[in-house]
Amino acid sequence: MNEFIEFCNKISPLDEVSSVELNIILKLRSVKKNEFLAYSNSHSKELFFIKKGIVKFCFNGDGKEFIMRFFEENIMFADIESYAKNKYSKYDIIAIEDTEYYSLSFFEFEQLCLKHHKLETFFRKFMTIANLNMMERISEILEEDAKKRYSNFVTKNPQLLARISLGDLANYLGITQVSLSRIRAIK
Repeated sequence: MNEFIEFCNKISPLDEVSSVELNIILKLRSVKKNEFLAYSNSHSKELFFIKKGIVKFCFNGDGKEFIMRFFEENIMFADIESYAKNKYSKYDIIAIEDTEYYSLSFFEFEQLCLKHHKLETFFRKFMTIANLNMMERISEILEEDAKKRYSNFVTKNPQLLARISLGDLANYLGITQVSLSRIRAIK
């Protein structure tokens, strides 16, 4: 059984038939560091699951990069807005390390969800978790100062600190590298 099926089973157990059919539509892909999994200004048509590596989900505004999230091993994600609204994505998905990932077509996955209640239940639970995570991220950005955002990141993601650049961390926190250096010097 692959990592993606195990991930699904942790959220909501699948039966054997849905697992086999889901496994059939999975495509294992790889990208090198700094290569794109998906581009802004294109339609998002895939779900992603990181097998090995790390990516950033980001956009550019006025020449500055803003990082919404980092996704590492055993995390599933997608640009749901682009897919659901059938509009161009605002986001790039870029590998920070050499990355192996599974991709699956939204369309094929939706067809399996119509066929298998267990997959539909998994996806509903996954979307609830994803929504809660995004609400937490938005709340953090709006309500907390930079020191608290940095402290939260270090507490919740210590394994990422050695894997991402200080520039990427600063862009995630919404501050300059100079401000990040000051915050780190105080710690």
